Amino acid sequence: MRQPSPKTLALFGAVLLAGALAPFAPLATAANGPGGGSAVTSPGSSGSGSGLTEMPGEVLVKLRSSDALPALLTKYGLALISRFGSRPIYRLKIVGTARLGDVLALLANDPAVLVAESNLTQQSPEARRNMPWAIGNPQALAAQWAPQAMHLAQAQALSSGVGVRVAVLDTGVDGSHPLLAGRLLPGFDFVDYDADPSEPGQSNGGAWGHGTHVAGLVALVAPGAQIMPLRVLDGDGVGNAWVLAEAMLYALDPDGDPATNDGAQIINLSLGSLARTRIVEAVARLAACAPAVADDPVNDRSDPGYSADALRCANHGGSLVVAAAGNDGSSSSKQYPAAEGVESLVAVAASNASKHLAGFSNFGSWIGLAAPGDAITSALPGGRWGTWGGTSMAAPLVAGSAALLLAREPTLTPRALIDRLRRTASVLCASQLRQVDPLAALTNTVPPSASCN
Repeated sequence: MRQPSPKTLALFGAVLLAGALAPFAPLATAANGPGGGSAVTSPGSSGSGSGLTEMPGEVLVKLRSSDALPALLTKYGLALISRFGSRPIYRLKIVGTARLGDVLALLANDPAVLVAESNLTQQSPEARRNMPWAIGNPQALAAQWAPQAMHLAQAQALSSGVGVRVAVLDTGVDGSHPLLAGRLLPGFDFVDYDADPSEPGQSNGGAWGHGTHVAGLVALVAPGAQIMPLRVLDGDGVGNAWVLAEAMLYALDPDGDPATNDGAQIINLSLGSLARTRIVEAVARLAACAPAVADDPVNDRSDPGYSADALRCANHGGSLVVAAAGNDGSSSSKQYPAAEGVESLVAVAASNASKHLAGFSNFGSWIGLAAPGDAITSALPGGRWGTWGGTSMAAPLVAGSAALLLAREPTLTPRALIDRLRRTASVLCASQLRQVDPLAALTNTVPPSASCN
């Protein structure tokens, strides 16, 4: 297994989209684009969102060519922290007293630079949204409303997801949990930089148990699928956007050999940021095997460092990325990478048992699907069970549904998977969004309209 090289970890950027964790609290108490030039995100720029600050002196850049790096470091007084394999994408640190905004402005005018952005931090949405989880049990897992709403038993009679690999990038996973035992592939911990992606023991962090809960929902829907746990967030649900992107690349090719077919066909991201980052978008497009476009800030891949990506895409095709849409109950608040607009990425909203969009869920034309996300029971570390709510819960139900469909029709591309899931989804009441229906997707039929009061 290829292991990432150790590097400094800065806690920022990527944050969970479930509610705030209040252990064992009753749930009832919860209340520049194509065409050339550089794409630059500077401190305070549009899309940075409320409460965001930059990591002091850190710059993320994508260059046209790796040959330009030595001169760039010298010219602007920068030091290399890390790099994405052989690709000309770097995390840099300002050496000296130069202001970050000034350095970004200079980089924006450098013809060698395609993307330059600061490393942004933000507060986890859990601190803004009080959506605690309640104690659950195995009986609650079986009796909850979501499986029936998704016609899951009938769907699993047609497919179990065997042969499909789903990467879960989150707070880690308790692999000994009964719902997950025997269903995990080797993973990696990008927080502590070791080969053990286990979720740490109970903590006071607001996101403890989140990754285990999310992975359990993938297993609930697609019990035959294999889950690749990649820990990118700490117990507070806070991580590093650079690490998030690195983990996505790892999920695509764990052993670093593009000739072997060991990557995840589906990547679940129950996390996000209020700030758009072109570096993460570039990685999402690498995952999609999107066409390269010369001189395009995000899609330029003329450097030979992308040769392994070209080989991987030629051999195995792209991967579907499923991302939670966020819990602000808003049509204007966008979460990234869900809102990146990448063709093989689907943003997921949350629905409730009354066939409506959940009140906490974001909504809008940028969201592709909905799935049950209110009062959802799944696994928690230590063999426990919990009931939680959030678009973080809806996303893995879509990821699992995609696994069922891909196992039955393995030639479907990521875009074709999204199109099928959307076309066969059921209409929600008082919403333009549709709720995923894996049975209808597997049988390629359109379910009847919802009965709304």
